[in-house]
Amino acid sequence: MSATVVNDPVGGAARGVPRPDLRQDMQGEMPAQERVDIAMRHFVRDFGAVAATYMESCVHCGMCAEACHFYVQTGDPKYTPIWKIEPFKQAYKREAGPFALFMRALGLKRKVTIEELQEWQELIYDSCTMCGRCTLICPMGIDIAALVSLARHGMHKAGLVPHELWAAAERGEREGSPLGATPKVLKERIEWIADEDDVDIHLDKEHADVLVTMSSIEIQKYPQAMAAVAKVLNHLGMSWTIRSDGYEATNFGLLSGNADWQRDMSMKMIKAAIACKAKLLLLPECGHAYTAMRWQGANVYGQPLPFKVRHISEFLGEHIADGSLRLKKGLNKTVTFHDPCQVARRGGVFEAPRVVLAALGAEVHEMKDNRSMNWCCGGGGGVISIHRADAIRYKAFEIKMRQVEDTGAEMLVTSCSNCRLSFDDSQAHFHWDKTAHSLLEAVADNLDDTLPARSVAPAAIVNPYREAPAP
Repeated sequence: MSATVVNDPVGGAARGVPRPDLRQDMQGEMPAQERVDIAMRHFVRDFGAVAATYMESCVHCGMCAEACHFYVQTGDPKYTPIWKIEPFKQAYKREAGPFALFMRALGLKRKVTIEELQEWQELIYDSCTMCGRCTLICPMGIDIAALVSLARHGMHKAGLVPHELWAAAERGEREGSPLGATPKVLKERIEWIADEDDVDIHLDKEHADVLVTMSSIEIQKYPQAMAAVAKVLNHLGMSWTIRSDGYEATNFGLLSGNADWQRDMSMKMIKAAIACKAKLLLLPECGHAYTAMRWQGANVYGQPLPFKVRHISEFLGEHIADGSLRLKKGLNKTVTFHDPCQVARRGGVFEAPRVVLAALGAEVHEMKDNRSMNWCCGGGGGVISIHRADAIRYKAFEIKMRQVEDTGAEMLVTSCSNCRLSFDDSQAHFHWDKTAHSLLEAVADNLDDTLPARSVAPAAIVNPYREAPAP
């Protein structure tokens, strides 16, 4: 990535963040004004009563700025979270707000230009992980992260998505996996890892109680996750399978703003679960996969899902709590846990990972900001895939790096493979000596086989931590 540091006394460059060369990515061939019209039309189309209430509720207090890792690390006002949805807000006020007719007639609200949309592409995609920390801190309850997600829908329709993110989403739609983990690759990886770890990994069983899904990051970079989940489920004596017709949980349709591709990816898993009569769809260590299926899956399906959906950390915590999963206290060391934003802050899963760590004998040293107030690793929302965002992503990561160091913990653990990827990449960039480890893999390495596991049917699973809807 080429970058130029400019004289910017209040902005990112003054804080050591080089500004990337302007690189507005576009898909398709259409005139500039047509792109603007399409984007604004879809911005307006996505307004509902809730979004309209959000638009009218902002009191410009600036609290969301101090909650955003990109703003805190750069001091640049343009990274204030509520500013990231300004074109969305302009479309609302001109086209759908209570005074829209009046404002248009008097020209009080000018039209958004293509140049502004191109500039906002960086704000909506490169410098927002949709982590929800701004949402949590907003005194008016504005879900800024959800509004950014809606704004991405309009940007996608206008062909204004960063090319790396668009390419991954398009590949996911075309091949079934955004990172090339096709059914053929999946089968080859399973055969290899099953042989290497001497573990039975069930593929394409006709009927199973549990459908296991994977993240393409795990399949391609962290394949030990496949062995780990197999060891745990075999230890519990469960009937389970991975299905080659619905295994990919990573949803780049959600991240890019393509609602149709998001639906297609989710429906593959839903159909596979129904086909094998699964009682439980088990999601991998992936935050946005959790959002896409646990909280949006029923909307995609059009009715309540005929099976339960659990993130792997929830599943592990539940089975430790009910006594069916017994572990050795193999982590006899100090550990700090990184809460993945989508699973913890957006999904409410705070205590399950800590139940797991306690069962492993870990002494948990919490970061200063943890659970709902956890700072994002900077790589979520597809940001880690956008090369021009590297400089600001690394700058944002410095918060997390400092907080991990301040705990003095010997080991860092998380339950999201995308977070692990962000940690690994930043570890290499900063020559840092901390490695993020998988919660699931720690469990698989410390199964207690001295006592037989007490099997529990998935239909009996209840969440002892939270059954309330996600915020």
